[in-house]
Amino acid sequence: MPSQAEIFDTVREVLVEALGVDDDEVTPQATLNGDLGAESIDFLDIVFRLEKAFDIKIPRGELFPENLVAADSGYIQDGKITEAGLEELRTKMPHADVSKLAADPRVENISDLFTVDMICKFVANKLK
Repeated sequence: MPSQAEIFDTVREVLVEALGVDDDEVTPQATLNGDLGAESIDFLDIVFRLEKAFDIKIPRGELFPENLVAADSGYIQDGKITEAGLEELRTKMPHADVSKLAADPRVENISDLFTVDMICKFVANKLK
């Protein structure tokens, strides 16, 4: 199994290629949407490239769950994610740090879960 540093280096290469960013922009804390400018279509490309780079299979929605907190899910109230919604995020995304979102659970902050570090943790778990 590759080391954490090797996983990070490969994830960085994938993101540089998929998003056209400079490698120094890809830090563990960088968010895919806010810091690296990823759009929804980029997530498919990232998954494809990760599968190829690490020789793993990532089922649809496993790395980037879809409609986690859709408006009709009951997990959103007054523009904020409810405690039940946060628990659902923790369950579906054990590789993500939900604590920052829990401190400010506005729906628009969900994209902050998608960080480079989150991808590295996901890949490390898949390789175990």
